Parts: sequence; C-alpha cells; structure tokens
Amino acid sequence: MKIWKGYRKGINLGGWFSQCDYTQERYDNFIREEDFAVIRSWGADHVRLPIDYNLLEDSSAAPIEEGYRRLEKVIGWCRANDLNMVLDLHKTAGFSFDPGEKEAGFFDNEVFQERFYRLWENIARRLGRHADMLAFELLNEITEKEYCDRWNRISHECIRRIRQFAPETVILVGGYYHNSAVAVRDIAPPYDDRIVFNFHCYEPLIFTHQGAHWMPGMDLSFRIPVSASFGEMAEASRRMSAESCAGLDNWPEETTLSASYFEQFMADAVKAAERYDVPLYCGEYGVIDRADPEDALVWFSKIHAAFEKYGIGRAAWSYREMDFGLSDPRMDGVRKELIKVL
Repeated sequence: MKIWKGYRKGINLGGWFSQCDYTQERYDNFIREEDFAVIRSWGADHVRLPIDYNLLEDSSAAPIEEGYRRLEKVIGWCRANDLNMVLDLHKTAGFSFDPGEKEAGFFDNEVFQERFYRLWENIARRLGRHADMLAFELLNEITEKEYCDRWNRISHECIRRIRQFAPETVILVGGYYHNSAVAVRDIAPPYDDRIVFNFHCYEPLIFTHQGAHWMPGMDLSFRIPVSASFGEMAEASRRMSAESCAGLDNWPEETTLSASYFEQFMADAVKAAERYDVPLYCGEYGVIDRADPEDALVWFSKIHAAFEKYGIGRAAWSYREMDFGLSDPRMDGVRKELIKVL
C-alpha cells in the first residue's frame, strides 16, 4: 500500500466554514492565523478543512468571491507554517450527511449533480495550482449503501472534470455508511494514480459518542469507560439505539479495546487499498467531550498504533469545540501525551 507523504498526521478544522451559522463573525474569528502555528507545534503535517457549498456559491450557483479569497488566505497560512491541506466538501446542494441540514435529492437529480461538477470545476480552476500542498476531498460521508453505484459514477465524472484544470491534485474518495471502513472495498477502481481512498473511524460508537445529543435514542447522561467490555457496551447500545452498536458486531463479549481491534476493523480497507496500490487515509476520528479525557487518551493511543502499523494517514476531529475539541481547556491535563498519539 502506498504511503501518502505529507499527510500522516492532521487536525480537522471543523465548524469554521461548515456546520456553522455562516456569519462573518464565525468566519473571521473561530479559527485564526495563530492557530496554524499551534497545530504545527503539535507535530501535524496537514489540516483538513471542511467547507459547505454555500461558502463558495449563492442560491443560483454563482461564485462567491469572498469565499474563494478566504480559502486562499487559509492556504497562505498553511504554507507559512509548513502545513499541507485537505479541502473537504462537507455539504453540497441536495446532499448532507446530516438529515437536519434538509439537503436531499442529490443522487436522483441531475441538476444537483451538474451543480456539484461545476462547483468542483471552479475550485479546481482557481486552486489547482496549489497541488504541491492541497488535496481535494469530493464529498463527506455518503450515507446509504444504496447510493454506492451512483456515487461511483458521479465521483468518476467529477474527477474527469477536475482533471481538466487540476491534473496533478490528489483527490480523496470515500464510501457509504458515512465513510465506513467496510465501504472502502466498494469504492470504484481509482480513476488515475492521484487518488486516495478515504474512511472515518469513531468505533466503538457507544464509547466515542456517549451522551451525544444527535444520536437517536441516546441518554444524554450516559457515560461508559474505555475499559468496559464489549458485552457491556453492546448491552448499553441495545438499550438506547441500534446505531450506537456500530463497531461491536461479531466480537466476544469479554473483549476490551485494543490496537488489534482497530487493526481488524481496518483490515478490509487496507486490502482494498493494497489491491489498487493507493494510499489509505482516515479523514476523521475522535472522542466526544463527554468522555473522560484520560479515557480519550487511551482510545487515541490504541487507534494510533493501528494507523502506524498500516501506514495510514489521518486527521483527528477536531481542533476546537464541535463536541470533540482537542484544544479545549478540558484536555489540558492530557494534551502533552495526546499529541504524541494523534
């Protein structure tokens, strides 16, 4: 499996240009220039920047020049701090991984798909010259498996159009079930030799999302330690939500979290990447701020060992707030050790 140089250890900048209120105050102040120096001091070699389509285009799909100027400024801050960058389209017209965004119809609507292609053509035309330090992630977290074939067709067409303006830019493609590791095997064969397969990892979900308000059926007061057996985690999951059982299937009840758990969880994704000789990248992973910080440190250390074994690049979620903030004061006591295992 290829190693993606320059993208081994990253930090997400969630909530800045995506999943936000889209105000000038947010854009100007949530992340600032000095934060890039902090991220570099943590040993990171890149950032992943989620953006929503409405940063770059208005309701008629006309370009918003101020949005592109903001991206150029971020690229400049990355260059000044020797950081590479993944530009992640978190939401497009007609699709969001979050049903609360009320974006729907993308996979059945050619108008939405054409708008998606044109947005990426515009991005590629304007930013393709930064291929030495900028990668494009086509779309965040495809949801349902039923979209797989359509997404493979759409992603290939989008890459074809991007290549007219950005022939050297690395492009990331993920799969269904919110970029699940199991979906990597069903991603279409790579369009060319500048493709990276992408997945996310928040497993076991009942631990990393304990008390999460957006999880259906979740008890907001629920807490569970990282040392709990998988039997205990599964039992708690069944009480609240089948969705929160993710990552616990087919494991003996007495199992507890270990590096080998993550190695096995990622094994099929690794095989798919090896089959096509493409790099594998984990664009999101992390632990909710309801969990004990010391427990979060243990979880990060276990997944880090698997990343290192397989040579998988990654970007932790997320730098500030967003229910996962790595720079938030609550992490002060463990951060020195934490940044060693991101």
